[in-house]
Amino acid sequence: MLEKLEIVKQRFDEVNDLIIQPDIIADQKRYVQLNKEYKDLKILVEKRDVYKELIDNIAEAEEIISDGSDAEMVEMAKMQLDEAKDALPVLEEEIKFLLIPKDPEDSKNVVVEVRAGTGGDEASIFAGDLHRMYTKYCEGRGWNVSVVDYSEGTSGGFKEIIFEVSGEDVYGTMKFEAGVHRVQRVPQTETQGRVHTSAATVMVLPEAEEFDVELDMNDVRIERTTSTGPGGQSVNTTYSAIRLHHGPSGLVVSCQDQKSSHKNLEKALKVLRSRLYEKELEKKLAADSARRKSMVSSGDRSAKIRTYNYPQGRVTDHRIGLTLYDLSNIINGDIQKILDELMLVENTEKLKEASEF
Repeated sequence: MLEKLEIVKQRFDEVNDLIIQPDIIADQKRYVQLNKEYKDLKILVEKRDVYKELIDNIAEAEEIISDGSDAEMVEMAKMQLDEAKDALPVLEEEIKFLLIPKDPEDSKNVVVEVRAGTGGDEASIFAGDLHRMYTKYCEGRGWNVSVVDYSEGTSGGFKEIIFEVSGEDVYGTMKFEAGVHRVQRVPQTETQGRVHTSAATVMVLPEAEEFDVELDMNDVRIERTTSTGPGGQSVNTTYSAIRLHHGPSGLVVSCQDQKSSHKNLEKALKVLRSRLYEKELEKKLAADSARRKSMVSSGDRSAKIRTYNYPQGRVTDHRIGLTLYDLSNIINGDIQKILDELMLVENTEKLKEASEF
């Protein structure tokens, strides 16, 4: 392991020198990539320093014990040896996971699209619940959430809502939420007290930087319309809402959240780039899954991933068979415990795969 860590240290020193070179700073794409690599390597280098210190402590303690001339020193050395030997396996496990090659997408911001599925009005209400759950979770993480576009349901919630999330390693966390979410509960409109099943689909797209996707504006038709929805100064008065039509892919993107036409255009272009980027990513995921069938992030958005059962107060994640009887906290944004379990499974899969090569 020490040999691997020495290679990491060498690369860290190289990257440290590169990111201050004027030609690298001038190349924005390369600079962003190296800066991210620097941050990731820095964590490993810090672990390497602790690892080396533990190895040195073990060697020093064993030397004092074998010498045996000073009883007091031997006693202290035995304590030092026990502490170091207890800490070493834990640190080695941490380092093993950190040495797993990171998905370059994981550090990206995301565009999340939540759409009501089967279940009529109740599905729209559930889509609204999911949006609130994610908003609370993201804000709790210190991430910024910004709505791009939405279409309200007739009895509350949303037929569809699209929002951006920006912060540290957002896609690496939120990607596990992509798929079909199912809710089982008695709808507000139900008079017989029967439990209904409704669904909503969540898509999580890594936000594409300008240098990730070459978007030819000649392929994009921009349509400016008046905003719709609840009353406000810019609703139905100014042509601030934007709809983009991308010819080659047939994709249509709308944004009416901002009062300014320019800001709506900026947001809509961001979503369009992300959708185009995701199409390329889907091809990559398909190629990867031919080699490794991941249980937790296969990218199959038609797969039912989670059920929220209100009568029993439980949430079940079907990918890993995890059931938690904590629905009220989870639907209020406390989803970290589910995400931690999903990340653990994925990292274990990656670790197993790495050991096979």
